[in-house]
Amino acid sequence: MNQKFSSWEEAVLWLRDQPDRCQLVLDAYYDDPLLDAAERYRSSEEWRHISSYLNGRTGTALDVGAGRGIASYALAREGFQVVALEPDPGRVVGAGAIRELADRNALAIEVVEEFSERLPFDDSSFDVVFARAVLHHTRDLNAACKEMHRVLKPGGIFVAVREHVISRESDLEAFLNQHPLHHLYGGEHAFLLSSYLDAVKGAGFCDVTVLTPLRSPINLFPHTSGTLRELIAERLCRVLPLRSVWQTILRWDPLFRVMLSAAERFDHRPGRLYSFIAHKAAA
Repeated sequence: MNQKFSSWEEAVLWLRDQPDRCQLVLDAYYDDPLLDAAERYRSSEEWRHISSYLNGRTGTALDVGAGRGIASYALAREGFQVVALEPDPGRVVGAGAIRELADRNALAIEVVEEFSERLPFDDSSFDVVFARAVLHHTRDLNAACKEMHRVLKPGGIFVAVREHVISRESDLEAFLNQHPLHHLYGGEHAFLLSSYLDAVKGAGFCDVTVLTPLRSPINLFPHTSGTLRELIAERLCRVLPLRSVWQTILRWDPLFRVMLSAAERFDHRPGRLYSFIAHKAAA
């Protein structure tokens, strides 16, 4: 029987008690100690690639929909003064968890409990606006993007990663039905790629880069580049059982990228992940 909870905090606490969901808990960084989970995220392939887009930038960063603060932690360790925006007050997956993480590790993280559609900050307040798996949760995608553009300084960067995309509206139900966490509390959603782009560009962002599902490590969850190579080798072995040969071939990056590019043409999975890098024009 599917469980249903009145808060996300309750849902996560239940999830952590399920022996068959241990890997999901780790993949979602819901495990404790929280510092260990935050350090694991900071050392992940996903964060290393995100960090490459922030290279050379300093100043203030807004982490929108910060959850339990793993990205806020990574941003603070990169030297940013961080404001973590998180409407959920929870001590395990919400604002309470972020405050404890910041206090125990003497990190420059301020926590604000508010929604992304109404940011309580002045215009041009932040050098970086970061959002991890946030846009698809927004109640008003266009309004949220406009607010994030408003509070970003001219010349600043907007990084929105791991957003669920569907090919057509009728795919939404299939995505929600197969989502491993949606049945616990709800709140999941997905948009057409065109809806994200319309919202980002309509908000005023420029120089928008789209990171597609199979060609950026940011979007490979629950895989890394290494585990994806192993999975492809395993499936190729079903056709021709020469594992060592396939593994050797797949280590050649140009060929691996060509294979992923080809596969992406046929990738219509409901809820596949995209990421977006955009900028606010310099004054």
